[in-house]
Amino acid sequence: MKVFVLSEVLIVVFAFVLCGCVLGKECTNVPTQLSSHSFRYELLASNNESWKAEMFQHYHLIHTDDSAWSNLLPRKLLREEDEFSWAMMYRNMKNYDGSDSNFLKEMSLHDVRLDSDSLHGRAQQTNLDYLLILDVDRLVWSFRKTAGLSTPGLPYGGWEAPNVELRGHFVGHYMSASAQMWASTHNDTLKEKMSAVVSALATCQEKMGTGYLSAFPSELFDRFEAIKPVWAPYYTIHKILAGLLDQYTFAGNSQALKMMTWMVEHFYKRVQNVISMYSLERHWLSLNEETGGMNDVLYRLYSITGDQKHLVLAHLFDKPCFLGLLAVQADSISGFHANTHIPVVIGSQMRYEVTGDPLYKAIGTFFMDIVNSSHSYATGGTSVGEFWSDPKRLASTLQRENEESCTTYNMLKVSRHLFRWTKEVVYADYYERALTNGVLSIQRGTDPGVMIYMLPLGRGDSKARSYHGWGTKFDSFWCCYGTGIESFSKLGDSIYFEEQGKTPGLYIIQYISSSLDWKSGQIVLNQKVDPVVSWDPYLRTTLTFTPKEGAGQSSTINLRIPVWASSSGAKASINAQDLPVPAPSSFLSLTRNWSPGDKLTLQLPIRLRTEAIKDDRPKYASIQAILYGPYLLAGLTSDDWDIKTGSATSLSDWITPIPASENSRLVSLSQESGNSSFVFSNSNQSITMEKFPEEGTDASLHATFRLVLKDVTSLKVLSPKDAIGKSVMLEPIDLPGMVVVQQGTNQNLGIANSAAGKGSLFHLVAGLDGKDGTVSLESESQKDCYVYSGIDYNSGTSIKLKSLSESGSSDEDFNKATSFILKEGISQYHPISFVAKGMKRNFLLTPLLGLRDESYTVYFNIQD
Repeated sequence: MKVFVLSEVLIVVFAFVLCGCVLGKECTNVPTQLSSHSFRYELLASNNESWKAEMFQHYHLIHTDDSAWSNLLPRKLLREEDEFSWAMMYRNMKNYDGSDSNFLKEMSLHDVRLDSDSLHGRAQQTNLDYLLILDVDRLVWSFRKTAGLSTPGLPYGGWEAPNVELRGHFVGHYMSASAQMWASTHNDTLKEKMSAVVSALATCQEKMGTGYLSAFPSELFDRFEAIKPVWAPYYTIHKILAGLLDQYTFAGNSQALKMMTWMVEHFYKRVQNVISMYSLERHWLSLNEETGGMNDVLYRLYSITGDQKHLVLAHLFDKPCFLGLLAVQADSISGFHANTHIPVVIGSQMRYEVTGDPLYKAIGTFFMDIVNSSHSYATGGTSVGEFWSDPKRLASTLQRENEESCTTYNMLKVSRHLFRWTKEVVYADYYERALTNGVLSIQRGTDPGVMIYMLPLGRGDSKARSYHGWGTKFDSFWCCYGTGIESFSKLGDSIYFEEQGKTPGLYIIQYISSSLDWKSGQIVLNQKVDPVVSWDPYLRTTLTFTPKEGAGQSSTINLRIPVWASSSGAKASINAQDLPVPAPSSFLSLTRNWSPGDKLTLQLPIRLRTEAIKDDRPKYASIQAILYGPYLLAGLTSDDWDIKTGSATSLSDWITPIPASENSRLVSLSQESGNSSFVFSNSNQSITMEKFPEEGTDASLHATFRLVLKDVTSLKVLSPKDAIGKSVMLEPIDLPGMVVVQQGTNQNLGIANSAAGKGSLFHLVAGLDGKDGTVSLESESQKDCYVYSGIDYNSGTSIKLKSLSESGSSDEDFNKATSFILKEGISQYHPISFVAKGMKRNFLLTPLLGLRDESYTVYFNIQD
């Protein structure tokens, strides 16, 4: 009997993988550009009808060959008399008994609180501010329009505009994000707002009366089922279903669960009708249009309801032509639209958790392995122009349109599942890398509602200069805005995981300042992480334990020792008693009956390291990223990327940290001319006066200089004013080792290597205009000659060295033109900042996550 069952399993698996191998590359839209959300939006918004006709003429022309799979199943699977037959046959044949009880349990967001002063806490608050800005009537405008209800207010723009076929997707994300954010903060105003959204949508659903709920009419599904051009209607439905489910699971909104199950009943009947009228294969064919994570949300729903219809429908959104490739462990994902297919894998992972089917565990594991080993960048992100490129050929893909933010959001889910199943540190390391560099990098500082679609990784690129650039609060609403607001609402969901048992265990896999109410462990735990800095290369965290009244049981704490840590210098202690620290890529485990005030400390040395791009062609071996612990360092440069290490034996020979004290030496020199403020700036190696810039831009970098004192034994400069009366050089903040030089009287000032020395020293004196707060710069080599701007000038005016006699100006005008307001630098060094010695110039290195509009390079050409 066992042999017979095994043979049946092999037949089903063979059929499964076969339909992934035959014409597997056509397991997406044809032509493939239509898979891109950006391309689809531009196409549908265009008035060029001939372009549309050209793009859609081959729509789904080459379909996937699912005949081998389909022939194993009833041709009309969902006939009333055997609508559950396949699901029950499949489960009984494999003798599944549900999910593995050894999975780690996620800690509820209700029990985790981020430190508001931490990097993650500030990112969360920025996102909360945005969620609170958004208006309920504007969010649900198109839903009400579709339901035939009155529509107060105005609709939002961008991808939520009334003429965009994907409208409504962001509202689904909003329900998920607000539910998670409310669990993370218990903000009462947010709860009122998200409850109002659910209530408004319930009214729309009741008005239509069929269970259907969307911001667009059901006619889009008619086109979907007829294999006619339409923009991913199930993608949007997935977001709405997931939002309702999250409102139920995180906020206890039972109305949301009822709405969801009514929606699922409606779509169950639609799919049933397609299969009854045509075939199961026809249904698979329609899945060439992106369907989001329909399988995932339906498996999640089934885990709550136990309704077999929900399980069957989930199976029907598993995409066999793609999952089949992974089942036979073929690294053949190049050419696929990344964010169409990662959610399908997440759904297959939920299938494993729900059914226990080991095939789907293997699929998720293999998928993560190939993406991480062949298709991911140093950020942890993946994709170029929304698609996967050839494996281990990433050097040719570096550009402005790398790493769609949605893909990072979804890859975090994949790795999170795998960690819960296996407790392997490699998945927690990946999560940290992708969260730190791929998620925290997409907000523009603390500007609410300003995020990016793509994360550029090319030479001299900028987040502001990608195809989409920075989005806007009310007129973008891209797919990556939806996943973005979710990402920043659940920053606390993967810090702590629980292992249930006689002795409860807690896994701490992210070092983020936060508190945890660990209910089963009967402990309130506070994690305080010291800010990471470049000049003191350690991560230090302190865990303080407060057992609850009556607690008496032992529990185990497991602390991740990351792959980036160095074994040398690692320290741990409990109440000042030393503990042995295991090697990186493992856990430090401690079991005890915790007492009030117990303190567990951990100090991990942070290594600087280089990491080659994933490209196996020898000519690209020199293209490498530089990381400091989990932080990807970007060089502030518009083009240069060459580094020659020469005889260096360690990274410290050519990368040096910038201490905190150097921020006190950063200055900006400004003047008023007419009705405008201008600032002394480096404009392509020439010094000019430019309009006062916004922080976080190239212009703000170009207007910031470090005061380099001639006398290195001088007292510390605690503020720019402390340098008055001293001889100084002016080093552009983004060109370490270069300085401002004068090239003779009445000549323009320029930039040169500081080693030259000639003409680079200036005596910083009180402003010749006699005003408080101003300074003048007198050349040390040309007495009585001063740095001079001019009178009533405009942006771009060159700065010269002049004496009063040569200026042709009155004393008053000369004094005004040579006096500058001395201020702290418009730009500042990030606490994690380094200088890297380059071939032609040096580079200021700073974490990618801290950049806004500045030009940067994350991969360097590093040669011996």
